Amino acid sequence: MRDGPSERGAGLTSLRRYTWWTVPGTTVCLLALFYGDWILDGDVPLWARVPVAAALVADVVASAVLLGRWLTPTPDAEVPLPKGWLVATIAATTVLAALPLARRDYGLWAVAPAVTVAICATYLPPSRRRHLLIGAALLATLPGAAVSLTTGDGELPYATLFPAGLLLFTVWMVLGPLWAWNLAGRLDRARRLEAELAVKDERLRFAADLHDIQGHHLQVIALKSELAARLVEVDPTRAAEEMREVRQLSAEALRDTRAVVRGYRRTTLEDEIANATRVLAAVGIDARTTLLPAAAAPELTPTARHLLGLVMREATTNVLRHSQARHTEVDYRVTDGTARLKVGNDGVDGLPATDGDGTGLHSLGERLRAADGELRWHRDGDRFEIEASLPTDATDTVPPHPANGPVTR
Repeated sequence: MRDGPSERGAGLTSLRRYTWWTVPGTTVCLLALFYGDWILDGDVPLWARVPVAAALVADVVASAVLLGRWLTPTPDAEVPLPKGWLVATIAATTVLAALPLARRDYGLWAVAPAVTVAICATYLPPSRRRHLLIGAALLATLPGAAVSLTTGDGELPYATLFPAGLLLFTVWMVLGPLWAWNLAGRLDRARRLEAELAVKDERLRFAADLHDIQGHHLQVIALKSELAARLVEVDPTRAAEEMREVRQLSAEALRDTRAVVRGYRRTTLEDEIANATRVLAAVGIDARTTLLPAAAAPELTPTARHLLGLVMREATTNVLRHSQARHTEVDYRVTDGTARLKVGNDGVDGLPATDGDGTGLHSLGERLRAADGELRWHRDGDRFEIEASLPTDATDTVPPHPANGPVTR
């Protein structure tokens, strides 16, 4: 079993494997152990052992299939019950209960019915499950009590209470781990939903900023263009002045739009480290951050903070897009007037480490070299590491352009 895309870094594969061995595996072993001993008992007549052996095989297979299907994939609130396998396990359970009960084996006859009730309960919503368990526990007291009273063997309390207690214990043994598995699946879906909401919030923020800038400028441009069209024949000089203002407004709108595209006016290292930690944690990736010294960021110029913030953003994008990472390490420190940022992650899994169109790490490397810095990256097996160094007084000489902006997540 391997983690699927939705389970990356969440550890659900290990939990599923543990739950499989705890529930279906243990259930099958118990059925085989209890009924196998009865089948091999020489005191039991052959006419009873043969049907029980055949029913045991059918019940073991049906129980394993029903429990295994509930565990794959991550369960939703309600999983449809396969009716064919249910009929098979009920038929086998009837044989496994009737023949031992006919021989007054009060400790064995209820084992298979208890397992079947527990399996059916996993497929029911809580309200219906509660009714099933109460009804089954009450009914479990009747067959043994009827046989004991009929034969007068003096074992009425044991024949009445033990089957009901065995049923409740079996249900607890089966439903407990399955409840934990279901809860883990819901928590994983909630974590992925949190990551999706974080991305949507960022898109809404970007859309709001773009609307504020473009809406205002375009409205004024539209009004002045309409005014210029009306004045072009009666007052050409005034019309030309209005069109000059339209050109100036267009340039301002373009400049402001580029500023928004480059990242909320100005991307900073502190914001990007905090955002990366939050987003990576939301998708189940263990992000460990080392900042030395803790107050080093204010020593950087705004340009240096912006460039390192872009590196941090691109590194986070690579982790999310091009890896199945479980762990990331972010190391930032300032020594001898140079800021160094190192971001490493595991789980590259054979995917390309850099963009082929020159708009990712290559473009950032050019910008850092233009500011007397350096950007290096390398891959070692399934591990990928990005390291950036930049003077604390760096000045970005590359003109703003969308191609040099961060890759949209």
